[in-house]
Amino acid sequence: MALFKSSNPALGSQVFQNAKMGMDRSMQASNENALSRPAAAGQEVMTISGTVNKVAFMGLIVFAFAAATWFAVLANPALGAPLSIGGAIAGLVTAMVIIFKKTWAPMLAPVYCLFEGLFVGGVSVSYAAMYEGIVVQAVFLTIGILFALLGVYKSGLIKVTENFKLMVAAATGGVFIFYIIAFVLSFWGISVPLIHSSSMMGIGFSFFVIALASMNLVIDFDFIEEGAEVGAPKYMEWYAAFGLMVTLIWLYIEILRLLAKLQSRD
Repeated sequence: MALFKSSNPALGSQVFQNAKMGMDRSMQASNENALSRPAAAGQEVMTISGTVNKVAFMGLIVFAFAAATWFAVLANPALGAPLSIGGAIAGLVTAMVIIFKKTWAPMLAPVYCLFEGLFVGGVSVSYAAMYEGIVVQAVFLTIGILFALLGVYKSGLIKVTENFKLMVAAATGGVFIFYIIAFVLSFWGISVPLIHSSSMMGIGFSFFVIALASMNLVIDFDFIEEGAEVGAPKYMEWYAAFGLMVTLIWLYIEILRLLAKLQSRD
């Protein structure tokens, strides 16, 4: 994670430099000695409006497949685990391919959203079965945070400096490693209280992760704006939209987890 100026592994300002040079390198190699160069003459360039349109399109894909999964699981609860786990694994694999092959983003970013729709739908219906109204609350909170932070970013109240990016990158990397460790420990039946507990420490941890995901959104906005300013190739609209969707889905899942912790204390 720390290799990127954006803490979202899919988004980093160096990505534009590689895209403009037409390079398909690994994440580490792509951050070494790359030169910035605009899109080739006559080639369409990335725009903010084009990226927004693709974010909206990809959001509709996630919503459609999440809704389809929701109704499928309600009809047959046995489908819940296979769809959510399968969607999560397939989504992760697709995301890694996109990160390493950015020019494939126009083809694979919608596929990623399809898989994430299965994952989000499966997870959502399981939370809804435990806590009434929690999914609607999480959806509106996610959308509210998205637009609130966009307004704050456009107003200039938050400055996306290099130190800010590095701080968020380090914190995001730490949380990612923590989640990996917790996932491995779960195979031995060991549960990490900070992630699942509804104690004050568990709730505090969830607030921290949501704040971290929110800061990643701000960096994503900066990434999109920078891409439009430097004239990145048109396919980078899909790549930037993909990166923003990664953050939004993460934020939504963390909000679901926090709401569940709070409601379990009632």
